[in-house]
Amino acid sequence: MPTLELTVNGTQRTVEVRNRTLLVEMLREHLGLTGTHVGCDTSQCGACVVLVDGVSVKSCTMLAVQAEGAAVTTIEGLANGAGLHPMQEAFREHHGLQCGFCTPGMVMSAVDLANRNPDPSEHEVREWLEGNLCRCTGYHNIVKAVQAGARAMGGAS
Repeated sequence: MPTLELTVNGTQRTVEVRNRTLLVEMLREHLGLTGTHVGCDTSQCGACVVLVDGVSVKSCTMLAVQAEGAAVTTIEGLANGAGLHPMQEAFREHHGLQCGFCTPGMVMSAVDLANRNPDPSEHEVREWLEGNLCRCTGYHNIVKAVQAGARAMGGAS
């Protein structure tokens, strides 16, 4: 079994996994980071989105071995200490969630968008989040939350 060296949420980690282990599996089952959700296993829902070297990826479609040497950030590593990350705070403040299952993936995707575009339009947010599904809301508050979070971030995660 390959041994991976990578940074997860700012901490250097060494993990032994099988070649076919998905990144989402490694995060949840090997590292106990269960904030990254498994929704569909087919790259349709976006509940498993994490940042790999700052870029949002669906971790159910990426092998863990592909993350060798990378910096992976999960929803657990987004906040700095006890305070929420600005995007997390915006989702809380604007009630950009309902059941919460999709929220980690939505937040991680939104952070990547905000890093690329600190002032996205409603259309840009909706287009960016096309690969993130929510079955509870009409997306209105999610869009408001992403826009507020992007402004609060000011272009930096």
